[in-house]
Amino acid sequence: MLTETGTTPPEPASARPYRPGGTVRLTDVERDMAEGGQGEAVAAAMDLLIRYGDILGAERLVETDNVCGANIFGPRHSRSYGNADPVALFSEFSLDSPTPLDVPPMRANSCQLIGPYDPVHADLQGLDGATLEEITQSERYLASLGVSLLNTCTPYQVGNVPTRGEHCAWMESSAVPYINSLLGARTNTEGRESTAAAMVTGRIPYAGLHLTENRYATHLVRIDTPVVSTFDWSVFGYFLGRHLRHEIPVIADVAGSVDPVSLKQFGAAANSSGDVEMYHIPGVTAEAVSVEHALHGRPPVEELRFTRRDYEDVIEHLNSTATGDDIQFVMIGCPHSSLSQLLEVTGLLDGRRISDSVHLWVYTPSALREVARRNGWIDIIERAGGKVWADTCPAIGQFVPPGTKRFATDSAKQVHYLPAIMGVEGRFGTTEACVRTALTGRWAA
Repeated sequence: MLTETGTTPPEPASARPYRPGGTVRLTDVERDMAEGGQGEAVAAAMDLLIRYGDILGAERLVETDNVCGANIFGPRHSRSYGNADPVALFSEFSLDSPTPLDVPPMRANSCQLIGPYDPVHADLQGLDGATLEEITQSERYLASLGVSLLNTCTPYQVGNVPTRGEHCAWMESSAVPYINSLLGARTNTEGRESTAAAMVTGRIPYAGLHLTENRYATHLVRIDTPVVSTFDWSVFGYFLGRHLRHEIPVIADVAGSVDPVSLKQFGAAANSSGDVEMYHIPGVTAEAVSVEHALHGRPPVEELRFTRRDYEDVIEHLNSTATGDDIQFVMIGCPHSSLSQLLEVTGLLDGRRISDSVHLWVYTPSALREVARRNGWIDIIERAGGKVWADTCPAIGQFVPPGTKRFATDSAKQVHYLPAIMGVEGRFGTTEACVRTALTGRWAA
């Protein structure tokens, strides 16, 4: 049958028979899944993984029981598809099947990453009732399949902490380098489709950073200027991403210990300006006893030095979109804030009041927002005129306060993305500078 344009319509993924001949070889259980023995949805997911694995050159799949993806759908998906049914949307956009599929409960332990809205502050996003209903229908559908609605870019902050050597299938620019590096778990930077297929099958291609030989450092980085504070680590991460792109660095000359919050911000910055999915810091990260150990006895492909001039260049670059110092929006919490970061903001605001010309929005996982509420921190922030958000962020939800021309943030990731996504100017500085800016309405670097 031909379409109106005279072309043959694509074959539904669930109808494609498994055809041996690619690089991926299946076990008997996997072959049964691929050939439809466990239902059309599982067969569609296996078809997607086989095609993906062939592209990666994977020889086989590997079992995973820890998948973090982003499969909540809203109006922009239904408009393009012409259907708001969550079953149809999941089948089309997550499993590459134009035919709605009867998806079974998830085989792997699965969680939803950051989503498009915060149900507490949906009114501030300007979401109407119909839009909210589409999003909540999608959430209910995922939950019915066994997906945990953590709705955060930092699932490792709220209970999903994979172990060393555990094969995972995770999305998200801060989460991937965090669990690969600090925890020693194994994942590539996956997408919505591959994570959805992994949820359904409990499998992911055995390629890339799942293989030990691909996890060794390739580049040596030496630090010639102090990198101590969380802000310093953000600047350093952005520098690494710009210079390495997708290589794996081992970082020498780190002075003292490094806290997890700094590494959260570091990985997000490095995986925004580049594609640094893993790094080694001897004595800090899970798989680096020494520089030589991280390099696996090989000489580095290249040796880089991070200098004071590099530090200043990054800050200048990240502030380059701003043409003035008046600020309408201060955004803190990308990646989502930890409890210690929320406490810092609370201390900086306690007894003060932000400018009437500024919106101060702080983002954190919903689980941590509840802890902050019980601790009394939310009350302090709200008395100061701020709001604490969860489940989303301005880049993912694609929203800023009305009238925003210029925003300030302590996030290298957010100032990298939001000007392009929302057409606003950005200022980048420390958390303290951002809070001072919120109090005055003027950039306070």
